[in-house]
Amino acid sequence: MNIARNVYATFSPAPGVGRVAAGRIGLVSQSGAFGAYAYSMARARGVGLSLWATTGNEADVQFADCLAWLAQDPATDVIMGYMEGCRDGPRLRAALALAQAHGKPVVMVKVGSTALGAQAAASHTAALAGDDAVYDAVFRQYGVLRARNLTEFFDLAHSAAVAGRPRDRSIGLFTLSGGVGALMADEASAQGLDVRPLSDAAQDTLRGWVPFAAPRNPVDITGQVTNDMSLLARSARVMLDDRGFASWMGFLAAAGASDAFWPVLRDLVASLRAAYPDTLLAISTLLAPERRAELEAMRCLVFSDPSDGIRTIAALAGLKPAGAASIAPAPTAQPFRLSPGTLSEPDALALLAQAGVPVVAHRVVRSADEAAAAAEALGDAVVVKIVSADIPHKSDVGGVALGLRGAAQARAAFERTRDHALSARPDARLGGALVARMLAGGVECIAGVHRDPVFGPVLMFGLGGIHVETLRDVSLRALPISRNDALAMVRELRAFAILDGARGRAPVDLESIADALCALAGFALRAGDSLDSAEINPLIARPAADGGCVAVDALVVGRAP
Repeated sequence: MNIARNVYATFSPAPGVGRVAAGRIGLVSQSGAFGAYAYSMARARGVGLSLWATTGNEADVQFADCLAWLAQDPATDVIMGYMEGCRDGPRLRAALALAQAHGKPVVMVKVGSTALGAQAAASHTAALAGDDAVYDAVFRQYGVLRARNLTEFFDLAHSAAVAGRPRDRSIGLFTLSGGVGALMADEASAQGLDVRPLSDAAQDTLRGWVPFAAPRNPVDITGQVTNDMSLLARSARVMLDDRGFASWMGFLAAAGASDAFWPVLRDLVASLRAAYPDTLLAISTLLAPERRAELEAMRCLVFSDPSDGIRTIAALAGLKPAGAASIAPAPTAQPFRLSPGTLSEPDALALLAQAGVPVVAHRVVRSADEAAAAAEALGDAVVVKIVSADIPHKSDVGGVALGLRGAAQARAAFERTRDHALSARPDARLGGALVARMLAGGVECIAGVHRDPVFGPVLMFGLGGIHVETLRDVSLRALPISRNDALAMVRELRAFAILDGARGRAPVDLESIADALCALAGFALRAGDSLDSAEINPLIARPAADGGCVAVDALVVGRAP
């Protein structure tokens, strides 16, 4: 349905009940029934549409094709999408990149949260990169706003069409109620917005007008505004002139329902829009639909719930500017093919080292005497681990010995780990042992690549060790990635503070982690479809003074043709 051109090439009964208004929002759905329902919701909520399309079983035209068309449609500013699945990941990514390049916000409902990758027992990476998590990562890469429900679906799309994207995450909060000001400040902090305080001079100006005001940010001008309506505009101007906030939101309680107050509110928004054309403006109050529409025509968002307003502004701040899609460099080294099956740990470490991943100093030994000699040569404490492509998780069978010092301990550990492994897995093929220098300190991380059935190779990074599957604090990116993507992956972990020097510890070398992630990504791209998965667990992250990050254990699985 092309609303502006009165084209209704559909058997859907939805337009027969009433036609939606023409607008600047395009809607594409894989479900015809959902598309009809969304059309009806748009009509009921007064949301104008440019184009409506449902792709059904996608015998020819796919969801991604419609999205790409809307990305280039001059009559569409915002795209709403409902997805159930995708058979062509690169096609979808190309469409999302096109929307991003044209500055078109995409609001998506994606149903289904199965974890196909969890069936792969050989690698943590597969279990952690379930298919819905990969969709979420792809959406994040291209600045897609993922809606959790239908109300949010329409609220985000409508708000994006009205207000667009704020310049950054800074926000000025204005209130007539100290309690609601605290509510907004808490929500803004939880959403990662920058609620920076006003300068001392600006705070003094506000106190000069209202001595009992709270002028920091949020600014609570109190009920004194009922005695002097000019305080609204004057206070807002002081805030915006002082800090140049990208967004400004004012809570005006129930004042919007008052006929006497309406002219003041309308003039406030008009004057702020004229003076600060690039600032996202939002008001939280109670307004009749026609008055709400008048403020929205001036590109001012209106919310009855101030917390909804904060969450919406935070979501819009997550949109990337037009043309901001990261461009990943193509691999420069020659492609290669892996043999099907699991590689031994020494072979995996050797391949990753050739790709540029820093790996721990180690030696492969075939006897207890060789283990003793290796321990002497490496010095300090060492680790002894059995070598077997048949046993991917060696500690599960007692095949790892830690904290060994000197030749005698290494010799005994070689025999002990070999015996444990043969007892637990008599069918396993053993290839000696790996003696490696044991690293002290640092933070255990995990990095890996898993082949997603839709999007191909997906890079994962998170905190490692024994808690990786419990905490599931990981970030994902579909390959290829840029170096900025790699750094962003590290910074978006919930536990990033641990890497950044929490509790007085020295921060780890983030640059070396980004280098290792890029090297692992390049390895995966060069291996192409011959790679099933690759995993480094742990990747020890250390301060730059200690040499940066280093891979201690590696698992690489080749994929059968």
